[in-house]
Amino acid sequence: MTAVADSQTESAQAQSTEPTHWPVPDSFGIDRFADDRSLRSLLPLYVDADLLAHVQPVLEDLGPRLGGEMDEWAHQADVNPPVLHHRTRSGRDHQRIEVHPAYRELQKVAFEELGMHAMSHRPVLGWDTPLPPSVKYTIFYLFAQAEFGLECPVNMTDSLTRTLRKFGDQELIDRYLPTLTSLSMETLTQGAMFMTEQDAGSDVGRATTRAVDNGDGTWSLTGEKWFCSNADADLTMILARPDGAPAGIKGIGLFLLPRTLPDGPPNNYRIVRLKEKLGTRSMPSGEVSLSGATAYLVGDVGQGFKQMADMVNSSRLSNAVRAAGMMRRALGESRFVCTHREAFGTRLLDLPLQRRQLSKLLLPTEQGLTMSLHTARVFERADAGDDEAAAVLRILTPIIKARTTREARKVTADAMEVRGGVGYIEEYGDARMFRDAQLGSIWEGTTNIVALDVVRAAHRSSALKPLMGYLEELIGEVAGRAPSASAGVTAPEAAQGTAAFAPLADDLERYAGQLLHALETLGDKDNEAQTRQIATALYCLCSAVFLAWEGVRIGAQTGDWTRVVLAAMVIRHRLQPQDPLRVVEDPADLVTRLVLQETVTQEQAEGYVDLVLGGDR
Repeated sequence: MTAVADSQTESAQAQSTEPTHWPVPDSFGIDRFADDRSLRSLLPLYVDADLLAHVQPVLEDLGPRLGGEMDEWAHQADVNPPVLHHRTRSGRDHQRIEVHPAYRELQKVAFEELGMHAMSHRPVLGWDTPLPPSVKYTIFYLFAQAEFGLECPVNMTDSLTRTLRKFGDQELIDRYLPTLTSLSMETLTQGAMFMTEQDAGSDVGRATTRAVDNGDGTWSLTGEKWFCSNADADLTMILARPDGAPAGIKGIGLFLLPRTLPDGPPNNYRIVRLKEKLGTRSMPSGEVSLSGATAYLVGDVGQGFKQMADMVNSSRLSNAVRAAGMMRRALGESRFVCTHREAFGTRLLDLPLQRRQLSKLLLPTEQGLTMSLHTARVFERADAGDDEAAAVLRILTPIIKARTTREARKVTADAMEVRGGVGYIEEYGDARMFRDAQLGSIWEGTTNIVALDVVRAAHRSSALKPLMGYLEELIGEVAGRAPSASAGVTAPEAAQGTAAFAPLADDLERYAGQLLHALETLGDKDNEAQTRQIATALYCLCSAVFLAWEGVRIGAQTGDWTRVVLAAMVIRHRLQPQDPLRVVEDPADLVTRLVLQETVTQEQAEGYVDLVLGGDR
C-alpha cells in the first residue's frame, strides 16, 4: 500500500471510531453530489435526458470521493508542495519538478478517469461524442470542491487544445492533438500559457519577449516570463513580439512552445525558480527564462493577443465555475456545522444571527451555480455557430469571472468563521479553500481589467443588444408569456412560465432598462470609475433572471419553487437600494427551509415575492 493510501486509510479509520456525540462536527466522507440538491435539480434543465442518465452514475461515484479520499489527497498535496530539481544526482543538467504522490493520484482522476481536459475534443466516459460544456463544467464545479489547483493545468490543457485547433496549422494539430487529448498519464501532453512579464501584467502590449523567424517554419524566442503556472508543461501557448513588429498589442504574436523538441533534446528555456504562493500550493508555478527557445507561430503575426484572448476567455469561464464550486463546498461545510453543533443549548441553525449569516453564504453560492450552468449553455450554442449566442457569451464571460471569483473570497472566509477556531486549522480544508479562493480574481485579469472588458464587450463587440434581447425572452417566460422568436438568442427549451410571477418579471424588466441605460453611458473614461459597480449590477440582474427562469421551469415540473425565491432574494439584497441602518430580514422559516434544501411551495414563493415587491401586485 502506498503512503497516500496509508494516510487515507488512517484518516477514514479515525473518522469511523469517533463517537457520534463528539462535539466537533466533522464532515469527512460527505457525498458532495448528494449534498447539493440545487445541482441535482438543475441538471435536467441543462443536460439532455439520455446524456444525463449516462453521466449520473459518474457523478454519484465522484460525490463521496470528493468528500473523502480526494479531499485527503488535496490536503497532502497542499502541505507537500512541488520541488524543482535542476540536476540529476550524477551532475547532469536536467530540470524536473517533483510533485507529491497525492497530486499524482488527483491527476489520475482528472486526466485518466474523467478525461476533464479532453471532454470537449473527443469521446470520454463512454459517451460516443465530445461532451457539452454543461457536463464538462459540472464536473469542474464538483472537482473544485476537493482540489482547485490541479484544475488550472487541466483547464489550460483543454484551452490550449481549443486554441490550437482553432488557429493552428494542420501539421501542428496532427502532431500534438493525439497526446493533448490522451487519457493516459504515460502519453499525455499537458498544456500551459505564459503571458505575464514583470512590466507586462494586465498591459500585455508592453511584453518584450522577442521572436526571431528562423526561416524554416520555426521561431526563436528570448525573454523572461514572470508567472508561469504548470511550469513544466509539455506544450505552452506564449506571447512574443516578432522582430520589426509594431509596439503595443498589435505587434504581439502567439507561439506554441514545446518543452522537448521533436528530435528529443530539451528546448532552450529554463525554469528559474518556483513561486511560493498563498494558495494553489499543490500546482507548480514558476519563472521561466527563454534563450533562443524553438517555437511555432500560431495563426497570423500580429493577431497573437486576439487569439490568446480566446484561450483566456475559455479559462475565465472555467475559473468562475471553480469559484462557484468552492463556494458550494464552503456552504456545505457551514450547513453541516450549523445542523450538527449546538451553542447555548440551541442548534446553531436556529440562532437568528447565525441563520442570517448562512443566508449570506447561500445566495452568492446559488447565483454562482446558476451563472455557471447558464453561461455553459450559451457557450455550447456559440460554439455551434450561433452568432447571437456568441455575442451574449462575450459579455457573460467577463461578468461571471469578475463576480464569482470575488464572491468566493468572502464566502470561503465567512464559512471559515462559521466553524470558528477549528476552521482556521489547516486539517479541515476551510483555510485551504480560503487561500485558493484569493487567486481567482487575479488569474486571467484582475477585477478592474475584467470589468473594463464588460464595457468593451457591450460597446465594441455590440453584445449589449443581444444580451438584453436574451434576458427579455427569459423574463417573458417567467411572466407566463409565450416565447417570441424575435428576441435574438432563443431561450433554452423555451416554455411558458406562470402568470403568478408576472410582477416579478415586471421588476426584472425595470432593472434591465435601468442597466441598459447605465451601460450605454460607460463608453468613455469620464465614467470609468463606475465600471465595477455596473458590472456587478449586471451580474446580479442576469443571475436573478436566470434563477427566475429556472424556478418557474422546476416549479412547474416538480412543485419546488425554491429558485424563484432565490431570484427575489437577489432583487431584495443585491439590486434594491440598501439603507445601512435598516435590517432587511427574510422570514426565518423560509431561510431555514432554503438552508436545509427543503421544498418551497408556490404559495410560499408568491408570499416572498409579495414581500420583496412591497405588496404591489
